[in-house]
Amino acid sequence: MEKTFHIQTFGCQMNERDSETLAGMLIQKGYTETPVRAQADIIIVNTCSVRDNADKRFFGTLGQIKKIKEQNPELITAVCGCMMQQQHIVDTVKSKYPWVDLVFGTHNIHEFPRLLENIENEKKKLVAVWEDGGEIVEGLPSERRYPFKSFVNIMYGCNNFCTYCIVPYTRGRERSRKPSEIRKEAEALVKDGVKEITLLGQNVNSYRGSEDADSDSYMDFSDLLRMLNGIPGLERIRFMTSHPKDLSERLIQAYGDCEKLCRHIHLPVQSGSSRILKEMNRRYGKEEYLDLVRRLREAVPDIAITTDIIVGFPGETEEDFSETLDLVKKAGFDSAFTFLYSIRKGTPAAEYENQIPEEIKHERFNRLVDAVNEISASKNREMVGKVADVLAEGQSKNDPTINTGRTSGHKLVNFKGKPGITGQIVKVKITGSNTFSLVGEQEE
Repeated sequence: MEKTFHIQTFGCQMNERDSETLAGMLIQKGYTETPVRAQADIIIVNTCSVRDNADKRFFGTLGQIKKIKEQNPELITAVCGCMMQQQHIVDTVKSKYPWVDLVFGTHNIHEFPRLLENIENEKKKLVAVWEDGGEIVEGLPSERRYPFKSFVNIMYGCNNFCTYCIVPYTRGRERSRKPSEIRKEAEALVKDGVKEITLLGQNVNSYRGSEDADSDSYMDFSDLLRMLNGIPGLERIRFMTSHPKDLSERLIQAYGDCEKLCRHIHLPVQSGSSRILKEMNRRYGKEEYLDLVRRLREAVPDIAITTDIIVGFPGETEEDFSETLDLVKKAGFDSAFTFLYSIRKGTPAAEYENQIPEEIKHERFNRLVDAVNEISASKNREMVGKVADVLAEGQSKNDPTINTGRTSGHKLVNFKGKPGITGQIVKVKITGSNTFSLVGEQEE
């Protein structure tokens, strides 16, 4: 009988991309993907260590898998991803979740086929976690979720060491791919029908790609964008994520030089208080950030700016939080991902005194969400009556005349359209707006 697999992914786009690679490897080995976890011959849980709720969901998922394993003792269970780069998590999995067969990390995903063969042949549990990233392995297979858009990793790791963040410890130091390898992958994707690529990195602004590791010459991120902009058949370029301290004038200028670069930037601010930003080791202040926003909007008047904000960082006062609300209003974000600060073991902020009580965090969080949503709704109302280019991503299950897609500014649009347009960029007249989405009709 044909063997099946199921992958559950927690976390960011980097994890989603890793799961696509794991799926590609399994398909090469003759497996087929199943959406039903209980019907799989192998279950992989790809973990995230950035937020506390991801930890809780992961361990809850392992509890659910135990019941499936009891019904099917031949089931192979594997866990990977950022959480597995932390020794105390690996120790917990080994001691409390003995039904897990394979543990591996972020640095040795390319070894997965060999690790799986060991499990299949030896019938023994295996832990294989590398502490460091080593050389970038090219040419790994991938099973994309969408035929018309794709993630493309341009670099791995992070050197920023924000005091609240575990990523530098789980993803390692920054390593950039060769520009020629990125171009080759993008050209192959376009040949396969991809219209839009999203460039991924923990901080894409830090990209420094060189064909020769010993050379002093390199291509920076704005150079890379200009190179990719010249690929025939590619229609859209996005990227995630940018660090404000590295947002150069050349990158801002790239929006004017590169017609395929989407009019959107995700620029995490994390706090509006310069004092808290210093405690976070972000290496910019409130006014510097607002100046970046001003320069971006001067260069690209229609740019959509989204962000990340953390509420309740240790030592945050009501005055600090007021500075955040003030920045939100002045920046006028199109949307924001808002988070309650959660202690990450192994980070400097975990040891800080004056941790903020949960009830204060939640009260501030609610005020922040109200402020962000009010601005988001206002920004969306400004779109009504305009015509936008929308990449159609699929049809409503309940109404085949309703399509869903994204504008260049990454705004979600639900619109009436012709059948068979999935994967095409179409003109849509915006007829209505909500807080988190737009409504429209495809133009003839």
